[in-house]
Amino acid sequence: MSLRDRKRARTRQALVDAAVELIGRQGYEATTIAEIAAAADIGTRTFFSYFPSKEDLLFPETDRRVRVAVDAITHRAPDDEPAEVLLRALRRANEESDDMTGPLAALRIRLTMQVPAVRARALHLQWEGQREIARHLAAAYPDDLDEVSAAALVGAFVGAATAALTTVLEEPGRPADPAAVRAALHRATEVALRPWATRA
Repeated sequence: MSLRDRKRARTRQALVDAAVELIGRQGYEATTIAEIAAAADIGTRTFFSYFPSKEDLLFPETDRRVRVAVDAITHRAPDDEPAEVLLRALRRANEESDDMTGPLAALRIRLTMQVPAVRARALHLQWEGQREIARHLAAAYPDDLDEVSAAALVGAFVGAATAALTTVLEEPGRPADPAAVRAALHRATEVALRPWATRA
């Protein structure tokens, strides 16, 4: 990664950290993009070179998780089952980042339930991600999955992960143990994908 890319990554993370702190303290509607930008030591106009909206700031790694899943599908072993590939992608995503298990995850769950604009963005991103992963999965396993069954498999996977996160993180003020969140994620997705797994 170049020096410029590292600086951009640091600024992007500073924006996310500022949003978690400010929105967690002031509330979503009361927190402005200008405040978040100022806390990250950048101008308001510069904010939009990192995120197109305040809603998108809450989902900074959605594209990365989709790429991790697609990469796992692309580089699967010859005897890997579709369910195994998805579970491996989830483990890798959680090893590389705390986006699904840390403070931002808890804040995102609460705001998704409380703020219509955040809920709409969450559903849109989830729908887009599921479609992309399902397309790659169907193409990788043409003898095992058609478009409908691939969509069902990915839908079960994403739905289980979402349900686990919501259950573990939805209570305001409840401290989230990242290890416990990861364990819940893996348990829920393994249960959901069991019908597709031929091996434990």
